[in-house]
Amino acid sequence: RICVITLAEAHPLLQSGKTIKSINYQISANCSRLQNKVSGKSKRGAQFLTELAPLCRISSSDGEEYTIYSCIRGRLIEVNENILSNPAILQEKPSTEGYIAVVLPKFEESKSVTQGLLTQKEYEEVLLKRLHSSS
Repeated sequence: RICVITLAEAHPLLQSGKTIKSINYQISANCSRLQNKVSGKSKRGAQFLTELAPLCRISSSDGEEYTIYSCIRGRLIEVNENILSNPAILQEKPSTEGYIAVVLPKFEESKSVTQGLLTQKEYEEVLLKRLHSSS
């Protein structure tokens, strides 16, 4: 029932051989995802995220900056601080050690969220359509 937020295989940072310069969990002057302190079984103190809540900003060596959003409503359980000191693992192991964050959706919402997910095959079809429409 937890969601591990990672970069999609089709994300520009994983495609064109870009180098990640920095990752910043400081979303605004008053909000840093690093300040998220969770305690206890009920996950007290966890920041609540909406689908459009930014998790972090990633800067690449070519000057591009990407904002990574939660894409799911729930409590922020943890952010991956390891990618701050070693941003390369975001590209080398995006679906394992290079995860961005862990989010716990509300129990009632978790079923509707998982029912709306695409299979790997459906996702690849969406990417193909996107590729053909942009060329």
